[in-house]
Amino acid sequence: MKVLIVEDALPLATVYGHQLSRAGIDTLHVETGRDAIDRLRKGGISVVLLDLQLPDMNGHDVLTMIGDEQLPVTVVVVTSSGSIKTAVEAMQAGAYDFLVKPVAEERLVTTTRNALERETLTEVVEEVRKPTTQKTNHGFVGSSLPMTAVYKMIESVARSNASVFITGESGTGKEVCAEAIHKSSPRAKRPFVPLNCAAIPKDLIESEIFGHVKGAFTGATSDRDGAAARADGGTLFLDEICELELNLQAKLLRFLQSGTVQKVGSDTLKKVDVRIVCATNRDPLEEVEAGRFREDLYYRLHVLPIGLPPLRARGADILELARHFLLQFGKEEQKAFEGFSVEAEEMLMGHSWPGNVREMQNTIRNLVVLNEGPIVEADMLSTLAGRVPNTARETVVVPRQAPQLLNRSFTAENGVTGDWPNITLLLGQSYETLERQLIEATIDACGGSLPKTARVLEVSPSTLYRKKEIWSAQEDEETQSLANDGEGSVSQEMEN
Repeated sequence: MKVLIVEDALPLATVYGHQLSRAGIDTLHVETGRDAIDRLRKGGISVVLLDLQLPDMNGHDVLTMIGDEQLPVTVVVVTSSGSIKTAVEAMQAGAYDFLVKPVAEERLVTTTRNALERETLTEVVEEVRKPTTQKTNHGFVGSSLPMTAVYKMIESVARSNASVFITGESGTGKEVCAEAIHKSSPRAKRPFVPLNCAAIPKDLIESEIFGHVKGAFTGATSDRDGAAARADGGTLFLDEICELELNLQAKLLRFLQSGTVQKVGSDTLKKVDVRIVCATNRDPLEEVEAGRFREDLYYRLHVLPIGLPPLRARGADILELARHFLLQFGKEEQKAFEGFSVEAEEMLMGHSWPGNVREMQNTIRNLVVLNEGPIVEADMLSTLAGRVPNTARETVVVPRQAPQLLNRSFTAENGVTGDWPNITLLLGQSYETLERQLIEATIDACGGSLPKTARVLEVSPSTLYRKKEIWSAQEDEETQSLANDGEGSVSQEMEN
């Protein structure tokens, strides 16, 4: 990653270059705006240190061209003018940060490093947001950023023979993930054998995995292959792997190391070619520390980890899943459901979904069976009434154009209009304060409707609900603190 210094004063450019080089940062130097644009078009530049006073054009023009051409760089403006007006104009034009000459070496290095880290994160997010190479979402429904990362992980690990360890809460789709890995792998034409370690009696689990011979135990009336042998050439999925007893964990470890299975009651070893995918809804490291899971087995299995996000962390996927299941179950029950009312969507987005996708399936099937379409109203979601709301904290990202928006009125959907706060009243306030004022101004303009507000701000309604809960809790704490202070003052006066 390189930094392009755009500075017509050669002594200054040389100083910047030496200071950044001492910090291990590679730099290039050009003297004009035109040369800067030509060099950026060639690629390979992550950050630009841009002087606003150039011999051939104004630095603002360079910023504008970078934005118009969507050149993938982060710009830090360096100028001798330290006015607030210049800073606001530069930030409006797309600058990441603003430095005033003369620039201290520590400030220059720190700001440049921050800009490089920002550009790295931007590249990672853009890579994750790219469409997956396959046309489906591997049996999942949803296009949120956490799930897009899961899809790309599935495609990456599918090509390998290494063990995969899937973690996630109950109902997040761990078996769907395991089967997707198998179907995307070179083993797709061979068997996929799932085995739930928690659903099989402890005295039968060894036989279920490795098989048994006739007479090995009471009820063993014939020879039987276990799941490992049936999955030969394919994939063995061990769900709830942490439920295995320690003695069986040792046998599983021996199987993984040797690639051979030994049926219960037999002395014969059989070679098998099996790819292992396992899953648990527990924290496997906590199980290791508690002595319930062998450390050597953990490291043997935990080669390619995949963490499935809970439904409450998937944002708009909640409504996408709800519509998917509504149409699916409506077709099965021969009922003409078409969608959800705004109030029903608010209930879906405000719910915490402790049972994740499995709870969603049951909820939608319940309302389809008990009600008629075409629109799902809030009172049809009776199973969600009284449930704990989703209180996970999320961040609303204020758009880059916010300073421009704050200086004028806005028009939202359905003719909703309002005025943003004056920017002169906001300068110097914290990000949290700016965020709250922006959200509350939009809520007022939308008549108090959070779904409408969410559409204007392009965020999830559940995010707004959580924000309001957090603000309400903070206000309650402040009120209580003031009350306590007041009581303390009265007590002090009485003592005196």
